[in-house]
Amino acid sequence: MDYQIKQVGKFSYIEEGNGPILMMLHGLFGAMSNFTSTLEHFKDKYRVVIPLLPIFNLELVQTNIDGYVNYVEEFVAYKAFDKLILLGNSLGGHIALVYTARNPQQVANMVLTASSGLYESALGETFPQRGNYEYIKHKTEITFYNPATATKELVDEVFDIVNDRNKAIRVIYTARSALQHNMSKDLPNMSVPTLLIWGNNDTITPPFVAIEFSKLLPNSELHFIEKCGHAPMMECPDQFNKILGDYLNKFPHS
Repeated sequence: MDYQIKQVGKFSYIEEGNGPILMMLHGLFGAMSNFTSTLEHFKDKYRVVIPLLPIFNLELVQTNIDGYVNYVEEFVAYKAFDKLILLGNSLGGHIALVYTARNPQQVANMVLTASSGLYESALGETFPQRGNYEYIKHKTEITFYNPATATKELVDEVFDIVNDRNKAIRVIYTARSALQHNMSKDLPNMSVPTLLIWGNNDTITPPFVAIEFSKLLPNSELHFIEKCGHAPMMECPDQFNKILGDYLNKFPHS
């Protein structure tokens, strides 16, 4: 990603363009670069903001869903944002859900893609085997429908995370928190207009999860992308951007 990363105090973020605020939250093993294509597509019409979530920087007692939501609330307050279009992938979707439940007046639209919050199997039955590069490569590849999407750079990033003891502990804390923080009772009370974009071949948050989200969220619209896994904005960016753009065009902020 060639965009400038701004660093102000504890906040690291990318901010490009002008217009309505489109803020994107990455997943547990994700990064700001996951949204490169989305940023490039929307920066001429929206003020696109991508904060780096402090997954490896918080104290262990704060390394959980609530801790990340607190961080997002502090970032939004620092930027004095209002009426956000809040987009989250995987763990980022879960954070977006909790943020919106706490701050419904701050969110104009919510966009969830492969979100946790109801069910996910990101770590499978065991934590990824440290030191086993081929195992990590396989676990990274099954995030996508097309294994080639898992570039060597991406595999190397995941490998480095699971082989760093401090980072690995925080991944475990975060994953446990996500599994324990089920949103099923909260969703029916969330009236923010919500777009669900799901890969029809997602094995981490499978299609039935998207269908359950659409049933529980009273003001939601669901779209599936064929031959697509857990990160549609990376694997199928053209389809993802078209669905998102068409949806946002329905609202006055557009």
